[in-house]
Amino acid sequence: MDPEIHETTEIVKLMFEAAMLKRTERTGYAFLGTGRENSAAHSFSTAFIALLLGKMVPEADSRKLVFMALIHDLPEARTGDANAVHKKYIRRDEMRAFMHAVEGCSLADDLMDLYREYHEGQSLEARLARDADQIDMLVSLKEQMDCGNPNAERWIPHVEKRLMTPEAKRLAQGIRQVHWAAWWMDSFNEESAEGKRRNGNEK
Repeated sequence: MDPEIHETTEIVKLMFEAAMLKRTERTGYAFLGTGRENSAAHSFSTAFIALLLGKMVPEADSRKLVFMALIHDLPEARTGDANAVHKKYIRRDEMRAFMHAVEGCSLADDLMDLYREYHEGQSLEARLARDADQIDMLVSLKEQMDCGNPNAERWIPHVEKRLMTPEAKRLAQGIRQVHWAAWWMDSFNEESAEGKRRNGNEK
């Protein structure tokens, strides 16, 4: 096979594999009792949080940080998602799954290096990426808590204990203090208050 065709084929196969995350359900919600999410949505949110953390920590390599967050759950296309209960009884070979996912394409070495660094969790970027993963879980738990699920509130402290960086801990405190719907409710409240002021002035 022509090398260029082979390379393109391997990259396209990797794209299809990453797309499988859209069909890979996050299993913790079944134990929580409410909510639903797939691994692709979680990976996007984690990458976005990583971007924000990168801005909060200027000495971090933001590009590397976001890339780590994007690929951190790629193995789940092959292994599926395992929640805290599952992990007490099963062991997944995520490193092997990732290696098999990327082997054959020219990006393999770079992607493996990134994933290995994330997995080891020693570098600043790896710690921030791992914290971004946990912060996304806190966002989801707070949403479920604000919607009336008491189990979510009980689980939040367990997730908070996993955070490593001061910046992530700061975000965790903010998550506790802000209602999940504040981003849109506040604007309606402001418009309502402005309307009342306007009506009062017209009388």
